[in-house]
Amino acid sequence: MSMRHSAASSPGDAVRAAFAEDVARHLTQSPRQLPSRYLYDELGSSLFEAICRLPWYRVTRTEQALLSTHAGAIISRLRPVSTVVELGPGSGEKLNTLMTAWPERDVTVHLVDVSPAALDQAATVLAARPSMRVVAHQATYEEGLSAVGRSDDAAGQTLVVFLGSNIGNFDQPGTDSFLRHARTTLGSGAALLLGTDLVKPESELLLAYDDPLGVTAAFNRNLLVRVNRELGGDFDVKQFLHRAVWNARESRVEMHLVSRLRQRVQVRAAGLDITFEAGESIWTESSYKYRIDDLAPLLDRAGFRVTGQWQEDGFALTLAEAR
Repeated sequence: MSMRHSAASSPGDAVRAAFAEDVARHLTQSPRQLPSRYLYDELGSSLFEAICRLPWYRVTRTEQALLSTHAGAIISRLRPVSTVVELGPGSGEKLNTLMTAWPERDVTVHLVDVSPAALDQAATVLAARPSMRVVAHQATYEEGLSAVGRSDDAAGQTLVVFLGSNIGNFDQPGTDSFLRHARTTLGSGAALLLGTDLVKPESELLLAYDDPLGVTAAFNRNLLVRVNRELGGDFDVKQFLHRAVWNARESRVEMHLVSRLRQRVQVRAAGLDITFEAGESIWTESSYKYRIDDLAPLLDRAGFRVTGQWQEDGFALTLAEAR
């Protein structure tokens, strides 16, 4: 089967309106926040790819090594798969690594991401595999899963690939809700390959999220650049510091943008006129870290049964099937 790359949706006025609504709602909360999914515009996606190459951020390299070593074992635990869904595909290299062990069988691959740049890059990487039909969804994970659930792909097992510890961006209620949504949308028999970062020493975690080269700081502050560009904001980006914090009680790394001084900010498209006090922060991302014993109960609550697990260097891949 020749590969076709089609776009299921595209950005437009509705996307911008949703962005403005989210900024208006979250920046007026206490503490002030911005949703982490908006970190990934074209520049943000490129900066994140750079982060993945930093020596202090081992998640991507470790996960890639696990996939390379265990791709055959992972595939052997699946029934014949007709549909693969990757949530947050990044560059597409991880799924491409998994596909090295894939049998010669036609398969439809759905890529789901809010970043069109990431979708384009992943689709390009996967284009060399002639047995794949690739469909790109510029959408949230939940929207993408719902679209796949409505599709008429050939009968067979569906595999959802959710790597990079992206599950860590959800809080516990959000994680439970998301996994239940996946289980309900895709039905019994669907498989899930989940990548999770595990708890490590605080110093190691903070280096990963506040690197000496300042790449993560640029990634974080670019969110303000995006608000300025797309929503008519007037953030003075130089007046916000990047800060990473390990919250041991909640088992998460938090990223914040901290105001250096008292300052007024307007965001025209969001109808905002707000004042930041010196030291006041915007909470931009949480990255929850897991213990290996947490994962089976987490998946069980959502209706999944663990069928395989591989771990190395503080990272785990877990394969589960919907009951």
